[in-house]
Amino acid sequence: MSQNNLLEQWLAEEREVIARLDAGPGPGLARPDQLEGKTGLEVMQMMLAGEIPYAQIAKTLEFTIIEARPGVAIFQGTPLPQHLNPLGTIHGGWVATMLDSALGCSVHTMMPPGRGYTTAELGVNYVKGLTPRIERVRAEGKVIHCGKQLATAEARLFGPDGTLYAHATTTCLVFEMPKR
Repeated sequence: MSQNNLLEQWLAEEREVIARLDAGPGPGLARPDQLEGKTGLEVMQMMLAGEIPYAQIAKTLEFTIIEARPGVAIFQGTPLPQHLNPLGTIHGGWVATMLDSALGCSVHTMMPPGRGYTTAELGVNYVKGLTPRIERVRAEGKVIHCGKQLATAEARLFGPDGTLYAHATTTCLVFEMPKR
């Protein structure tokens, strides 16, 4: 598939997801009763369907989750001028946040009911400067291991032409969610 065709496919997928999210409750936090008894994958799928709120950070930083399946989460983002650092490239924090979101949500898809996680370590490698000339980038996170206490995952941030901008790994602590 050509770069232009792939970008058009990415944009079409983004429009579909954003339409579902906008038709739902918008950004915010799901109520405990909406999450009770649900697996992490079920929660992610409910969010993608617009049935429960999505994370406000996605709206703030102009990225959105595109897909969630067992062990995988894909985010798509728009690098904009407001994300620039003083050197004229996209700030590393924006890149790290997209990668952290893909990593964390990939781990989230593996959580059984009543289990949660938090990032204990995030390692990001920046390999190419990103600018607003790149219309969209994707962060694809994949679980490497998910156990009862620790989970690890890896992610790549790339453009529609396949250019790799950054890659990352995470270690997450897995725990029993406290009763609310």
